[in-house]
Amino acid sequence: MGELKALVEEAAKKSGLMWLHLPGLPQPRAAWHVWHDGAAYVLTGGEGEQPLPGLPEADRVRVTLRSKDKGGRLVSFVAACEQVRPGTDLWDEITPVLAKERLNAATHEGQVERWARESYVVRLTPTDEVIEAPGRYDEDYAAVRPVPTPAATAGPPPRLVGGRRRRADR
Repeated sequence: MGELKALVEEAAKKSGLMWLHLPGLPQPRAAWHVWHDGAAYVLTGGEGEQPLPGLPEADRVRVTLRSKDKGGRLVSFVAACEQVRPGTDLWDEITPVLAKERLNAATHEGQVERWARESYVVRLTPTDEVIEAPGRYDEDYAAVRPVPTPAATAGPPPRLVGGRRRRADR
């Protein structure tokens, strides 16, 4: 079991993204996280932050970590969920780490204070329950489709008028 725990920690440290199987949702959701002191910390809720419905209320959640090199699943395990409350020592310790790793924020000023009012920080601590380990194939993982989105391309790609076609295009 020590090898799997080391694999979970190493994969979580190297990857900034994990897949969470949230209660009530038909498929897993991608979530950025920070690995700190044996657990993953995830920020959700509030304006401009990642929507992970059901995570703040969850007791346990299934987590899938992928290989950073090839993108394939490395390990799936069950994590215990615990909200980190504003004003606690753990909040004061982890929110600066989250703020440092938070990319593409609308503004970094007053970010931690806004999180305290609007968002949830959830600590995901791996349990000893490993669902999928390396070497075992999970057909459901290969069949996961992206979450539907209203985003679409503007139309067909532009055509080149009057130009010569490359040999590879003929």
